[in-house]
Amino acid sequence: MRRICLLVFFLLLASVAFSQTLSPDVKKFVKVDAPVVAITHVRVIDGTGAPVREDQTVVISQGKIQSIGAAASASVPQGATLIDGHGETLTPGLVGMHDHMFYPMGNAIFGEMGFSFPRLYLAGGVTTIRTTGSIEPYTDIEIKKEIDAGKQPGPKMHPTGPYLEGAGSWGLQLHQLSGPDDANRTVNYWLDEGVENFKAYMFITHAELAAAVQAAHKRNAKVTGHLCSIGFREAASIGIDDLEHGLLVDTEFFPEKKPDNCPDLPDAEERISKLDVNSGPVHDMIMDLIQHHVAVTSTLPVFEMIVPGRPTIQARVLDALSPDARSAFLANKVAAADPAHLKKRYGTETSPWPAAFKKEMEFEYAFAKAGGLLLAGLDPTGIGGVIAGFGDQREVELLVEAGFTPVEAIHIATQNGAEFLGQADHVGTIAAGKQADLVLIKGDPSHNIEDIEKVDTVFKDGIGYDPAKLIDSARGIVGSR
Repeated sequence: MRRICLLVFFLLLASVAFSQTLSPDVKKFVKVDAPVVAITHVRVIDGTGAPVREDQTVVISQGKIQSIGAAASASVPQGATLIDGHGETLTPGLVGMHDHMFYPMGNAIFGEMGFSFPRLYLAGGVTTIRTTGSIEPYTDIEIKKEIDAGKQPGPKMHPTGPYLEGAGSWGLQLHQLSGPDDANRTVNYWLDEGVENFKAYMFITHAELAAAVQAAHKRNAKVTGHLCSIGFREAASIGIDDLEHGLLVDTEFFPEKKPDNCPDLPDAEERISKLDVNSGPVHDMIMDLIQHHVAVTSTLPVFEMIVPGRPTIQARVLDALSPDARSAFLANKVAAADPAHLKKRYGTETSPWPAAFKKEMEFEYAFAKAGGLLLAGLDPTGIGGVIAGFGDQREVELLVEAGFTPVEAIHIATQNGAEFLGQADHVGTIAAGKQADLVLIKGDPSHNIEDIEKVDTVFKDGIGYDPAKLIDSARGIVGSR
């Protein structure tokens, strides 16, 4: 009896020590904080792609997963805090792989959402993010430090350096590289400052990208790209690690494409929508990427917003936006379907985006089924309706629409991202010994993927956060801070 009392005492003592790392501003969002937590009779989607396991008990101890097993035979430690998981589902925390900390403010300017976005990512069940391009890299680094120190709520962050962009960029906030030497200097400078990876952008040249990749790889960092001046197969030959957005931004299939040139073609989406992803040049590109171990990041939500009639705009999205951001987004959404706007942009009153969006889904499905590493993100840019956290959930839903099963889609949005980040030993799946980064969901997303939006509790390192409180704290703020 004395040994049991001592064990409980030390567990409680450890809990107090762990809790003290969270500031009062963070503690107010915590709903579960105990040395040992047992979630009983819960459905488990473990993130590996394995079949769903019903009626499980998952034990969390000191921030890590201690055990998983059938509820009927599971051993629950004495004194554990019990959570009844009947009717609920436990998944790994999402690993967002195109999760910026900024939002469009209009006139090619982006604002840092350093207050609202960390809260909304966490509330949406996103426990790890790669920022995948930064407008304010110093700010991102400092936000990461604050989250890690328990001074503000948010996901685990893998910050990206400033965009590696070439001359001629449309982005007013982007440094334009002057050549390979500048690319090399930029990569090394920001690695010294604490970023972990880089994103090449639309106007970068072959020589600049090659220099950036070489410099990053020398220091075990990775480079992804939203490219235009360089096609996917060319980027793969250079050694890039990942490509953002998929087929819709690959310019290599246009005869007008010239080396180191980003073509502005009003019918690009229409042409892309007519390509065959299962044979010919696109299939060859897919196999080339796989051979070179190049991942592809899906960002379906940012494209969906441009498709007329899609998606149904949720009240929670509008509620999160500031009044100015809400007005701008709704105006942009109306314009995206306006015949006059379409005529001016595309030369036709019919939008090319429904067919292009469908083709992008076909590409991503074909890439993954051929053995490619497909990652998941949201990209909270575009016309302004893609919101941190909510957009990550929508990405998973759209992967299911693209043809993946719900279990496969969750695997893409969890384990695949962790694998790319080199974090698969710690996060991305539900397994004994891993960090307890978990999402408790009211419902069964394996049968109804929209249930992924019904987040009950988000665990990060074993601490359970209240998504409703996090969302409420960011209400009306996105677009301002």
